[in-house]
Amino acid sequence: MSEDGRQARERPGTHGPVRRLRRAERRGQILDAATRAFARAGFAATGLDDIAAEADITRVLLYRHFDSKAALYRAVLDRACQRLDEQVGVDDFGDDAIPSLLRAAAADPDAFRLLFRHAAREPEFRDLVDALTSASTEITRRNLAGRLPEGPWADWACRLVPALTIEAVIAWLDTGRPDPEAAARRISAAVHGVIDAAGDHPG
Repeated sequence: MSEDGRQARERPGTHGPVRRLRRAERRGQILDAATRAFARAGFAATGLDDIAAEADITRVLLYRHFDSKAALYRAVLDRACQRLDEQVGVDDFGDDAIPSLLRAAAADPDAFRLLFRHAAREPEFRDLVDALTSASTEITRRNLAGRLPEGPWADWACRLVPALTIEAVIAWLDTGRPDPEAAARRISAAVHGVIDAAGDHPG
């Protein structure tokens, strides 16, 4: 019998058995529940018991997939990164880049906020945030090569464009996701404003 199958029995305080799932499916269920729980209360205030309750499983079963809260949080962030790469790509400033980012954020807003807002507040996961920031800066630099002269203002734009884009998408989520097409145009206009400002050479 599988590990999840062994848990398919009545649990105290519940109205039915734990549903049998394959290991990969159970892991996905736990990650979904953890994403919701962490986004709702934050890393420090969320315990494994909270996540087990959110997933409607036993804590014993949770421990068979993740041996610590930190490991679970990192797995949530890693999955968010992977899904974002799959939906948006990792090196493209094409016309669909911002609409794709909006679609990815709307598909899983809790994961998007965890990755780009909450994780930055957790020193234990700062390495992941720093790696994302560094990668996005370098991607921007490659895409803007030839459009801006090298120098401090190009460096400024390469740091500001990804930060502005992410904050604009989070603000869009927070205000109820109005008109995605208009949102993409507005965010794109803001990005181009930064690029134009960086290339401005007043006489």
